[in-house]
Amino acid sequence: MAIAEREVPTTQSVAVPNWLFKNWRLIAAIAVLIAILQLPTPVGLPLAGQRMLAVFGFAVTVWITEALDYAVSAVVIAALMAVLLGISPNVANPKVMYGTGQGLTMAMSGFSNTALTLVAAALFLAAAMTITGLDRRVALLVLRRVGARTNRIVIGSIIVSIVLAFLVPSATARAAAVIPIMMGVVLAFGVDKRSRFAGLMMITTVQAVSIWNVGIKTAAAQNMIAVGFIQTILHQDVTWLNWLIAAAPFSILMSFGLYFIMMIMMPPETEELPGGHDAVDKALNSLGPMTAKEKRLLAISLTLLCFWSTEGILHSFDSSTTTTVAVAVLFLPYIGVMDWKKANALIPWGSVVLFGVGIGLGTVLLQTQAAQWLAGLIVDWFGLNHLTGVAVLAVMATFLVVIHLGFASATALASTMIPIIIAVMEKVQTPGLSVIGMTILLQFVISFGFILPVNSPQGMLAYGTGTFIVRDFVRTGIAITVLAYVLTLIFGATYWHWLGYV
Repeated sequence: MAIAEREVPTTQSVAVPNWLFKNWRLIAAIAVLIAILQLPTPVGLPLAGQRMLAVFGFAVTVWITEALDYAVSAVVIAALMAVLLGISPNVANPKVMYGTGQGLTMAMSGFSNTALTLVAAALFLAAAMTITGLDRRVALLVLRRVGARTNRIVIGSIIVSIVLAFLVPSATARAAAVIPIMMGVVLAFGVDKRSRFAGLMMITTVQAVSIWNVGIKTAAAQNMIAVGFIQTILHQDVTWLNWLIAAAPFSILMSFGLYFIMMIMMPPETEELPGGHDAVDKALNSLGPMTAKEKRLLAISLTLLCFWSTEGILHSFDSSTTTTVAVAVLFLPYIGVMDWKKANALIPWGSVVLFGVGIGLGTVLLQTQAAQWLAGLIVDWFGLNHLTGVAVLAVMATFLVVIHLGFASATALASTMIPIIIAVMEKVQTPGLSVIGMTILLQFVISFGFILPVNSPQGMLAYGTGTFIVRDFVRTGIAITVLAYVLTLIFGATYWHWLGYV
């Protein structure tokens, strides 16, 4: 009996450290929150702004460490904003408290942004592609055209990513569609999945997806976050075509660079794979003839692409509206291609929640003057007021590339940084600097998640295939990032300067 009594405190003393060890990331985020709340309020920063910086610090820590699921973190962040704003003096009238009702309204303000509608609609379009199999058919048709030589297959994987970027407005969905196809091609060719060729194919595919997140406005959710903030804060919009004109040349040159970097750093073991055509033909034959639903989806997607590209030129319908109409058509009886039950199961609603709360957090940071105060510190730290436009771009791009190493989601990074970037650009006194233009260019840099597989969902999907080791992804990713950074500066000094972005 005496022995049992001595064992009880021993068991309890072990349980607490285990709990602390398992939850250290969440504890660190809470510690950041409390530490900022306890600091003296700086001169020029309202109390509400300081409390929102505390929530901001909590959000960044949670997103970097992945202490919570992204959707769960969004709910927690919204709750913190509602409570802390509710007990804070109103910035416009310090004698009056915001109240939790208004605090929650401010926290949820991102859900009224039309960019959120575009993201949700884009996810339904991606679901339609998956349900009908049109994305697989397009990818296989491209691969059949390129031939069986290994270098041409690599080119084919890049072309597939480019084509699908126009049709499938979700980077994760594109990767989820293309990666299994590439894996099937590798296995059909009888190639060892741990071979250099298999790794070359998989890394090239996922990096091409990331590169074209830059090139097309509707290709990635993080672009919609930037557009949402530009609409909300700067009261202007960025059309699909204007984005394409600015970004597509950059992505085209990056695609060429990607091919040469990958072929030089991970040369395939052989120049040609026997039976390549047969393997692709077999995969295509298994899909059967093109169905009526695929034809309707292709027609709707191409029509939507026409509306996107002519926005502000031939009509005044914005991208969010035209995409919502297209999704509505996809659900209609006889005309549509899917029903709610099938589509709903494929929609990552957590991403939609994260998007809405992310925009809300950024908007409130600006409304409480927290973003402007933080921007002032960044301008002073980096001496941005004394730099040219290209130099400002160089400094901020370096900052974003480094900080991206800690984020597993460009959506979370954009939610965190875009409102700060806008505030920084508004404070920089460089003559002729375009706030909107620089925000768009730095949003391009936010998509530079090339170095680590964990820097993007598509990277993790590729890593899950077991076709490459992290070292190969890192060393090729560093080369791709260096090329992207150099091209950013060259474009900033030339093409983007001529367009008035810098």
